[in-house]
Amino acid sequence: MAEELSLQQGDKAEQYQGLIPQIQAIVADESDTIANLANICAALQQQFDWFWIGFYLVRENELVLGPFQGPIACTRIAKGRGVCGTAWQQKQLIIVPDVDQFPGHIACSSASKSEIVLPIMLGGECVAVLDIDSDVLNSFDEVDAYYLKEVVSIVEDFI
Repeated sequence: MAEELSLQQGDKAEQYQGLIPQIQAIVADESDTIANLANICAALQQQFDWFWIGFYLVRENELVLGPFQGPIACTRIAKGRGVCGTAWQQKQLIIVPDVDQFPGHIACSSASKSEIVLPIMLGGECVAVLDIDSDVLNSFDEVDAYYLKEVVSIVEDFI
């Protein structure tokens, strides 16, 4: 396992391209899901310095807070509620340029301005979501979607 992360320079795509192999190396020899999710959060946070990043895990028909980096977060989210619950229910990636414009947005922190949520699938079912918040409007785009899908694919291999 890598002891230190090598932060990448360049545009967003170049940063992801340098980071994803490091994430693969970090999780390659570790079998514990929570440890791997925690290190993925830390790696993404170190590279991109987002306001909040974390995983919510499906537990008994609700999303329950898992490993994360950032301020205290909502602990439980109902299916179909907020961006995370909607991504879980619809089993699809959601990019929200302005969270105040998302119907039913859950404001865990008023500092959150934009968000991207990706479902993590196993056997056709959503078993978790990767949630990333920024304190800047319009932070996430198709570049983030493309590379974060690669990160989710890594997670789907061990979850």
